[in-house]
Amino acid sequence: MARAQLDKQPIDVRRMFDTVARRYDVTNDVLSLGQDRRWRHDVIEAVAPVAGERALDLAAGTGTSSEPFHDRGATVVPCDFSLGMLRVGKRARPHLPFTAGDGTRLPFADATFDAVTISFGLRNIVDPLAGLREMRRVTRPGGRLVVCEFSHPTWAPFRTVYLEYLMKALPPIARAVSSAPDAYVYLAESIRAWPDQQGLSDLVAEAGWTGVEWRNLTGGVVALHRATA
Repeated sequence: MARAQLDKQPIDVRRMFDTVARRYDVTNDVLSLGQDRRWRHDVIEAVAPVAGERALDLAAGTGTSSEPFHDRGATVVPCDFSLGMLRVGKRARPHLPFTAGDGTRLPFADATFDAVTISFGLRNIVDPLAGLREMRRVTRPGGRLVVCEFSHPTWAPFRTVYLEYLMKALPPIARAVSSAPDAYVYLAESIRAWPDQQGLSDLVAEAGWTGVEWRNLTGGVVALHRATA
């Protein structure tokens, strides 16, 4: 797997997620110290789906992030480019319409969805700007976008500790709980190489979204960006 600072090769990223699919949800729960559940709750509150709406959950993996949309009565489409993730998700959640799709060439018509969300997946799209433009294309006018992604902690001392955790503690922990621990070295590097809150906000706006704003979660470890089509 190429280092995060180099060009991402989609086939390599896809294979990486195929290998981690079996224990992906458990590993995320351990590595985030349980914070991933809170972040998912914040995403669903930010989107605020209502019964009858159509929502696209991109980079949905096994559908853990999609289930809350279904619970609120929305029609949610979990979409991912990893067939391994989709297979695991379909076994666990057969009622959801899992769909294979490339984030830069989504298999949906223009203005299909009332809301589009992507959690911890935008940085793994080979061209994030193209991905954001595709999300804009499949969202109806006035529809909404919510991006939940790792970001830059706002308190400098904590930022230092956090980066040390990512690069030194995360891989050994992943070896104990993941089906493919080496993949988490790439994931740690991709987090370090990702733009800060303002940088991502600028990218979202460049893709044609309006009213871009963000909110820090867990001191900026994660940022929730919202925008309108």
